[in-house]
Amino acid sequence: MEITSELNDIKRAVHQIKRDGLEGIGLLLQRSYLAELQDVWQALTEPEQLRRWFLPVSGELGPGGSFQLEGNAGGSILKCEAPNLLRVTFGGPTSVVEVRLAEDAGQTALEFEHNVDLETAGSGAGALFVGPGWDVALVALGLFLAGRMTMDPSEWENTPEVREAAKVSIDAWAKAAETSGTATADQIEQGVAVATAQFTEDPAADQG
Repeated sequence: MEITSELNDIKRAVHQIKRDGLEGIGLLLQRSYLAELQDVWQALTEPEQLRRWFLPVSGELGPGGSFQLEGNAGGSILKCEAPNLLRVTFGGPTSVVEVRLAEDAGQTALEFEHNVDLETAGSGAGALFVGPGWDVALVALGLFLAGRMTMDPSEWENTPEVREAAKVSIDAWAKAAETSGTATADQIEQGVAVATAQFTEDPAADQG
């Protein structure tokens, strides 16, 4: 699978946000999929499909409900307006993920935004802590929609190919943070070091 090529299809941006008097950092990922709008929406919101490219999910999956991803974050469902808008808290009340879908010339355009309070993010370099993971998730979604996700997602994420491709993602997020002017060079360097350890090193190697 050409993971690096898939990563290059993603547009990334980092920006400052101010919401309800709270300052923070926002990450924006944009990508188009050669799939029907309804198919993309179902892949994002139906538990049986989610587990095949992302993670198993449980909870009251509707507006006002809550969710828990297996081995990962949980949160509250703030908005769910099929088939265009999903907004949830992710791991805490000041960490908000919003997914927007729209038809675009026979494809489905996806905008994925993750906003985090400044205290948690630290600076725009905080994008490096989560951005590469979201990149991999959007690649997995594309493979699933194309019928090319043939492995369990958790196993796929730990393959040498994906870990090597993560270096491309880390470089891209470092450039996005630099372009945004929301982080110093030292902060970006530290973010790159954290992301490299998190996304490119095989945890099984440490146990060996």
